[in-house]
Amino acid sequence: MTAALLSAQQPSGHAPPPHEPIVRVDDVVVRFGDVTALDGVSLTIAPGEIRGLLGPNGSGKTTLVSVIATLRTAQSGSVRVDGRDVVTEATKVRRSIGLAGQYAAVDDLLTGRENLEIVGGLYGLDRATAQRRADEVLERLSLTAAADRPVRTYSGGMRRRLDLGASLAGRPRVLLLDEPTTGLDPRTRSELWDFLRDLVNEGTTVLLTTQYLEEADALADQITVLDSGRVIAEGTADDLKSSAGASRLVVTPHSGTDVEATIAAIESAVGASAVVDRQTGAVAVPVTERTAALVAAADALQLAGVEVADIAVRRPSLDDVFLSITGRTTGSEPKEES
Repeated sequence: MTAALLSAQQPSGHAPPPHEPIVRVDDVVVRFGDVTALDGVSLTIAPGEIRGLLGPNGSGKTTLVSVIATLRTAQSGSVRVDGRDVVTEATKVRRSIGLAGQYAAVDDLLTGRENLEIVGGLYGLDRATAQRRADEVLERLSLTAAADRPVRTYSGGMRRRLDLGASLAGRPRVLLLDEPTTGLDPRTRSELWDFLRDLVNEGTTVLLTTQYLEEADALADQITVLDSGRVIAEGTADDLKSSAGASRLVVTPHSGTDVEATIAAIESAVGASAVVDRQTGAVAVPVTERTAALVAAADALQLAGVEVADIAVRRPSLDDVFLSITGRTTGSEPKEES
Protein backbone atom coordinates (compact mmCIF):
# COMPACT_ATOMS: atom_id res chain seq x y z
CA MET A 1 0.00 0.00 0.00
CA THR A 2 2.76 2.41 0.94
CA ALA A 3 4.91 1.62 -2.06
CA ALA A 4 1.96 2.00 -4.42
CA LEU A 5 1.81 5.67 -3.51
CA LEU A 6 5.40 6.40 -4.38
CA SER A 7 6.73 7.64 -7.67
CA ALA A 8 9.90 6.35 -9.25
CA GLN A 9 11.11 9.94 -9.46
CA GLN A 10 12.59 12.30 -6.92
CA PRO A 11 10.20 14.74 -5.24
CA SER A 12 9.81 17.70 -7.52
CA GLY A 13 11.06 20.29 -5.03
CA HIS A 14 7.91 22.29 -5.73
CA ALA A 15 6.63 24.03 -2.63
CA PRO A 16 3.69 26.29 -1.88
CA PRO A 17 4.45 30.01 -1.64
CA PRO A 18 5.53 31.33 1.77
CA HIS A 19 2.70 31.43 4.33
CA GLU A 20 0.54 29.17 2.15
CA PRO A 21 -0.71 25.89 3.65
CA ILE A 22 0.97 22.74 2.43
CA VAL A 23 -2.37 20.89 2.69
CA ARG A 24 -5.64 22.66 1.83
CA VAL A 25 -8.98 20.89 2.00
CA ASP A 26 -11.98 22.91 0.80
CA ASP A 27 -15.59 21.82 1.32
CA VAL A 28 -14.96 18.13 0.54
CA VAL A 29 -17.94 15.79 0.26
CA VAL A 30 -17.65 12.01 -0.03
CA ARG A 31 -20.64 9.68 -0.16
CA PHE A 32 -20.93 5.90 -0.14
CA GLY A 33 -24.40 5.30 -1.48
CA ASP A 34 -26.78 6.85 1.05
CA VAL A 35 -24.03 7.36 3.62
CA THR A 36 -22.22 10.71 3.70
CA ALA A 37 -18.72 10.02 4.99
CA LEU A 38 -17.46 13.60 4.61
CA ASP A 39 -19.93 16.45 4.66
CA GLY A 40 -18.26 19.68 3.57
CA VAL A 41 -14.94 19.24 5.37
CA SER A 42 -12.44 22.11 5.18
CA LEU A 43 -9.05 22.48 6.86
CA THR A 44 -5.58 23.86 6.21
CA ILE A 45 -2.25 22.54 7.46
CA ALA A 46 0.85 24.73 7.63
CA PRO A 47 4.27 23.49 6.51
CA GLY A 48 6.17 21.82 9.35
CA GLU A 49 3.05 21.25 11.43
CA ILE A 50 1.83 18.09 13.13
CA ARG A 51 -1.95 18.07 12.72
CA GLY A 52 -3.93 15.63 14.85
CA LEU A 53 -7.13 14.33 13.29
CA LEU A 54 -9.43 12.96 15.96
CA GLY A 55 -12.96 11.68 16.11
CA PRO A 56 -15.09 8.68 17.03
CA ASN A 57 -14.91 5.59 14.85
CA GLY A 58 -17.01 6.28 11.78
CA SER A 59 -16.36 10.03 11.86
CA GLY A 60 -14.61 10.13 8.44
CA LYS A 61 -10.95 10.27 9.43
CA THR A 62 -9.72 7.42 7.21
CA THR A 63 -11.86 8.63 4.32
CA LEU A 64 -10.30 12.10 4.54
CA VAL A 65 -6.78 10.64 4.60
CA SER A 66 -7.63 8.56 1.53
CA VAL A 67 -8.78 11.65 -0.37
CA ILE A 68 -5.64 13.60 0.55
CA ALA A 69 -3.49 10.60 -0.46
CA THR A 70 -5.14 10.44 -3.93
CA LEU A 71 -6.65 7.02 -3.13
CA ARG A 72 -10.25 8.22 -3.27
CA THR A 73 -11.98 10.96 -5.26
CA ALA A 74 -14.44 13.27 -3.56
CA GLN A 75 -17.84 13.94 -5.11
CA SER A 76 -17.27 17.67 -4.61
CA GLY A 77 -14.79 20.08 -3.09
CA SER A 78 -11.06 20.26 -3.68
CA VAL A 79 -7.77 19.24 -2.05
CA ARG A 80 -4.29 20.57 -2.75
CA VAL A 81 -1.07 19.09 -1.36
CA ASP A 82 2.25 20.89 -1.75
CA GLY A 83 0.53 23.27 -4.17
CA ARG A 84 -0.85 20.46 -6.38
CA ASP A 85 -4.44 19.35 -6.98
CA VAL A 86 -4.92 15.74 -5.81
CA VAL A 87 -7.15 14.89 -8.79
CA THR A 88 -5.62 16.66 -11.78
CA GLU A 89 -2.02 16.40 -10.54
CA ALA A 90 -2.19 13.14 -8.60
CA THR A 91 1.17 11.81 -9.83
CA LYS A 92 2.96 14.97 -8.69
CA VAL A 93 1.17 14.88 -5.34
CA ARG A 94 2.37 11.30 -4.77
CA ARG A 95 5.97 12.47 -5.10
CA SER A 96 5.47 14.63 -2.01
CA ILE A 97 3.68 12.24 0.34
CA GLY A 98 4.23 9.14 2.39
CA LEU A 99 1.40 7.04 3.82
CA ALA A 100 1.12 4.46 6.55
CA GLY A 101 -2.35 3.03 6.96
CA GLN A 102 -3.88 1.10 9.83
CA TYR A 103 -2.47 -2.25 8.73
CA ALA A 104 1.01 -3.35 7.72
CA ALA A 105 1.55 -3.69 3.96
CA VAL A 106 5.05 -5.05 3.41
CA ASP A 107 6.48 -7.88 1.28
CA ASP A 108 6.78 -11.07 3.34
CA LEU A 109 9.35 -12.63 1.00
CA LEU A 110 11.88 -9.80 1.35
CA THR A 111 13.95 -8.87 4.37
CA GLY A 112 13.14 -5.77 6.35
CA ARG A 113 16.17 -4.00 4.92
CA GLU A 114 15.22 -4.95 1.35
CA ASN A 115 11.70 -3.60 1.84
CA LEU A 116 13.03 -0.24 2.95
CA GLU A 117 15.71 -0.01 0.25
CA ILE A 118 13.13 -0.74 -2.46
CA VAL A 119 10.87 2.02 -1.13
CA GLY A 120 13.85 4.38 -1.12
CA GLY A 121 14.51 3.47 -4.74
CA LEU A 122 10.88 4.20 -5.62
CA TYR A 123 11.39 7.65 -4.15
CA GLY A 124 14.30 8.07 -6.56
CA LEU A 125 17.08 7.82 -3.97
CA ASP A 126 20.41 6.51 -5.18
CA ARG A 127 21.50 3.15 -3.79
CA ALA A 128 23.86 4.53 -1.14
CA THR A 129 21.28 7.02 0.14
CA ALA A 130 18.53 4.38 0.17
CA GLN A 131 20.78 2.08 2.21
CA ARG A 132 21.64 4.86 4.64
CA ARG A 133 17.99 5.82 5.10
CA ALA A 134 17.05 2.15 5.60
CA ASP A 135 19.70 1.76 8.31
CA GLU A 136 18.49 4.92 10.04
CA VAL A 137 14.86 3.83 10.03
CA LEU A 138 15.70 0.30 11.20
CA GLU A 139 17.64 1.70 14.15
CA ARG A 140 14.96 4.24 15.04
CA LEU A 141 12.24 1.60 15.10
CA SER A 142 14.31 -1.04 16.94
CA LEU A 143 14.49 -3.40 13.95
CA THR A 144 18.25 -3.50 13.33
CA ALA A 145 18.66 -7.00 14.80
CA ALA A 146 15.96 -8.35 12.48
CA ALA A 147 16.94 -6.28 9.42
CA ASP A 148 18.18 -9.22 7.33
CA ARG A 149 15.45 -11.68 8.24
CA PRO A 150 12.51 -12.33 5.88
CA VAL A 151 9.48 -10.32 6.96
CA ARG A 152 7.42 -13.52 7.15
CA THR A 153 9.36 -14.30 10.36
CA TYR A 154 8.41 -10.97 11.98
CA SER A 155 5.81 -10.61 14.70
CA GLY A 156 2.76 -8.46 14.03
CA GLY A 157 4.26 -5.54 15.95
CA MET A 158 7.54 -5.79 14.01
CA ARG A 159 5.66 -5.81 10.69
CA ARG A 160 3.76 -2.71 11.82
CA ARG A 161 6.98 -0.89 12.63
CA LEU A 162 8.49 -1.86 9.29
CA ASP A 163 5.45 -0.51 7.44
CA LEU A 164 5.85 2.75 9.31
CA GLY A 165 9.51 2.77 8.33
CA ALA A 166 8.60 2.37 4.66
CA SER A 167 6.50 5.53 4.82
CA LEU A 168 9.44 7.40 6.35
CA ALA A 169 12.32 6.12 4.21
CA GLY A 170 11.91 8.72 1.47
CA ARG A 171 11.58 11.66 3.86
CA PRO A 172 8.34 12.89 2.22
CA ARG A 173 7.31 16.53 2.55
CA VAL A 174 3.88 15.43 3.81
CA LEU A 175 3.49 12.30 5.91
CA LEU A 176 -0.02 10.84 6.31
CA LEU A 177 -0.30 8.49 9.28
CA ASP A 178 -3.60 6.70 9.89
CA GLU A 179 -3.48 5.37 13.46
CA PRO A 180 0.23 4.57 13.05
CA THR A 181 0.97 3.35 16.57
CA THR A 182 -1.90 0.89 16.89
CA GLY A 183 -0.48 -2.35 18.28
CA LEU A 184 2.91 -0.89 19.23
CA ASP A 185 4.32 -1.32 22.72
CA PRO A 186 4.78 1.88 24.78
CA ARG A 187 8.57 1.96 24.26
CA THR A 188 8.34 1.70 20.47
CA ARG A 189 5.50 4.22 20.42
CA SER A 190 7.66 6.68 22.33
CA GLU A 191 10.57 6.09 19.92
CA LEU A 192 8.26 6.75 16.97
CA TRP A 193 7.09 10.00 18.58
CA ASP A 194 10.72 11.10 18.85
CA PHE A 195 11.32 10.17 15.21
CA LEU A 196 8.29 12.19 14.08
CA ARG A 197 9.48 15.22 16.05
CA ASP A 198 12.88 14.94 14.36
CA LEU A 199 11.23 14.75 10.92
CA VAL A 200 9.13 17.83 11.64
CA ASN A 201 12.21 19.71 12.83
CA GLU A 202 13.74 18.91 9.43
CA GLY A 203 10.70 20.25 7.55
CA THR A 204 8.24 17.35 7.19
CA THR A 205 4.53 18.04 7.73
CA VAL A 206 2.50 15.31 9.47
CA LEU A 207 -1.21 14.54 9.43
CA LEU A 208 -1.89 12.03 12.19
CA THR A 209 -5.12 10.20 12.93
CA THR A 210 -5.10 8.42 16.24
CA GLN A 211 -7.28 6.73 18.83
CA TYR A 212 -4.71 7.52 21.53
CA LEU A 213 -5.72 10.91 22.86
CA GLU A 214 -2.46 11.25 24.78
CA GLU A 215 -0.68 10.83 21.44
CA ALA A 216 -2.42 13.87 19.97
CA ASP A 217 -1.83 15.76 23.20
CA ALA A 218 1.90 14.99 23.08
CA LEU A 219 2.50 15.53 19.36
CA ALA A 220 -0.06 17.73 17.64
CA ASP A 221 0.44 21.47 17.10
CA GLN A 222 -3.20 21.72 16.02
CA ILE A 223 -6.08 19.26 16.39
CA THR A 224 -9.12 18.89 14.15
CA VAL A 225 -12.07 16.95 15.55
CA LEU A 226 -14.42 15.17 13.12
CA ASP A 227 -17.84 13.77 13.94
CA SER A 228 -20.32 12.34 11.44
CA GLY A 229 -18.20 13.64 8.57
CA ARG A 230 -18.03 17.24 9.77
CA VAL A 231 -15.41 19.37 11.51
CA ILE A 232 -16.88 20.13 14.92
CA ALA A 233 -13.85 21.58 16.72
CA GLU A 234 -10.38 22.81 15.91
CA GLY A 235 -7.47 24.32 17.81
CA THR A 236 -4.54 23.47 20.04
CA ALA A 237 -4.92 20.82 22.73
CA ASP A 238 -5.08 23.64 25.30
CA ASP A 239 -7.79 25.42 23.30
CA LEU A 240 -9.91 22.30 23.16
CA LYS A 241 -9.42 21.51 26.82
CA SER A 242 -10.48 25.02 27.74
CA SER A 243 -13.63 24.62 25.64
CA ALA A 244 -14.58 21.52 27.63
CA GLY A 245 -15.26 23.60 30.73
CA ALA A 246 -13.75 24.49 34.05
CA SER A 247 -10.90 22.81 35.82
CA ARG A 248 -11.80 20.42 38.63
CA LEU A 249 -10.55 20.23 42.18
CA VAL A 250 -10.32 16.51 42.92
CA VAL A 251 -9.90 15.22 46.48
CA THR A 252 -9.52 11.59 47.47
CA PRO A 253 -9.95 11.07 51.22
CA HIS A 254 -7.74 8.49 52.88
CA SER A 255 -10.78 6.72 54.32
CA GLY A 256 -14.02 5.95 52.56
CA THR A 257 -15.88 6.95 55.70
CA ASP A 258 -14.72 10.55 55.18
CA VAL A 259 -16.41 11.06 51.81
CA GLU A 260 -19.36 13.02 53.22
CA ALA A 261 -17.08 15.19 55.35
CA THR A 262 -14.90 15.81 52.28
CA ILE A 263 -17.92 16.90 50.24
CA ALA A 264 -19.05 19.31 52.95
CA ALA A 265 -15.57 20.79 53.38
CA ILE A 266 -14.76 21.47 49.75
CA GLU A 267 -18.29 22.67 48.87
CA SER A 268 -18.06 25.25 51.65
CA ALA A 269 -14.54 26.24 50.58
CA VAL A 270 -15.23 26.55 46.86
CA GLY A 271 -18.92 27.40 46.78
CA ALA A 272 -19.90 24.81 44.15
CA SER A 273 -21.59 21.41 44.14
CA ALA A 274 -19.37 18.34 44.25
CA VAL A 275 -19.75 14.97 42.57
CA VAL A 276 -18.39 11.65 43.81
CA ASP A 277 -16.74 8.82 41.88
CA ARG A 278 -18.23 5.89 43.77
CA GLN A 279 -15.53 3.50 42.53
CA THR A 280 -12.54 5.52 43.70
CA GLY A 281 -14.12 7.66 46.40
CA ALA A 282 -12.73 10.80 44.75
CA VAL A 283 -14.73 13.99 45.22
CA ALA A 284 -14.61 16.58 42.43
CA VAL A 285 -15.85 20.15 42.19
CA PRO A 286 -15.50 22.68 39.32
CA VAL A 287 -13.21 25.65 40.02
CA THR A 288 -12.12 28.79 38.21
CA GLU A 289 -9.40 30.24 40.47
CA ARG A 290 -7.25 27.13 40.62
CA THR A 291 -4.62 28.09 43.20
CA ALA A 292 -7.04 29.87 45.51
CA ALA A 293 -9.45 26.94 45.40
CA LEU A 294 -6.69 24.47 46.20
CA VAL A 295 -5.51 26.46 49.23
CA ALA A 296 -9.05 27.07 50.51
CA ALA A 297 -9.99 23.41 50.16
CA ALA A 298 -6.82 22.22 51.90
CA ASP A 299 -7.52 24.55 54.83
CA ALA A 300 -11.16 23.42 55.05
CA LEU A 301 -10.21 19.75 54.97
CA GLN A 302 -7.64 20.25 57.71
CA LEU A 303 -10.20 22.04 59.89
CA ALA A 304 -12.67 19.20 59.30
CA GLY A 305 -10.06 16.66 60.33
CA VAL A 306 -10.15 14.85 56.98
CA GLU A 307 -6.99 12.95 56.12
CA VAL A 308 -6.37 13.27 52.37
CA ALA A 309 -4.79 10.60 50.13
CA ASP A 310 -4.64 12.95 47.13
CA ILE A 311 -5.64 16.49 46.25
CA ALA A 312 -5.10 18.22 42.93
CA VAL A 313 -6.57 20.65 40.42
CA ARG A 314 -6.95 18.99 37.03
CA ARG A 315 -7.65 20.59 33.69
CA PRO A 316 -10.04 18.79 31.34
CA SER A 317 -8.33 16.03 29.35
CA LEU A 318 -8.85 15.34 25.65
CA ASP A 319 -11.12 12.50 26.81
CA ASP A 320 -13.26 15.13 28.49
CA VAL A 321 -13.19 17.16 25.26
CA PHE A 322 -14.50 14.23 23.26
CA LEU A 323 -17.23 13.53 25.74
CA SER A 324 -18.29 17.17 25.94
CA ILE A 325 -18.45 17.87 22.20
CA THR A 326 -19.51 14.50 20.77
CA GLY A 327 -21.37 12.94 23.67
CA ARG A 328 -19.35 9.75 23.34
CA THR A 329 -15.84 8.36 23.36
CA THR A 330 -13.54 7.76 20.39
CA GLY A 331 -14.26 4.05 20.14
CA SER A 332 -18.03 4.00 20.56
CA GLU A 333 -19.09 3.77 16.91
CA PRO A 334 -18.62 1.05 14.27
CA LYS A 335 -15.57 1.32 12.02
CA GLU A 336 -16.06 3.69 9.14
CA GLU A 337 -16.24 2.50 5.56
CA SER A 338 -12.90 2.88 3.84
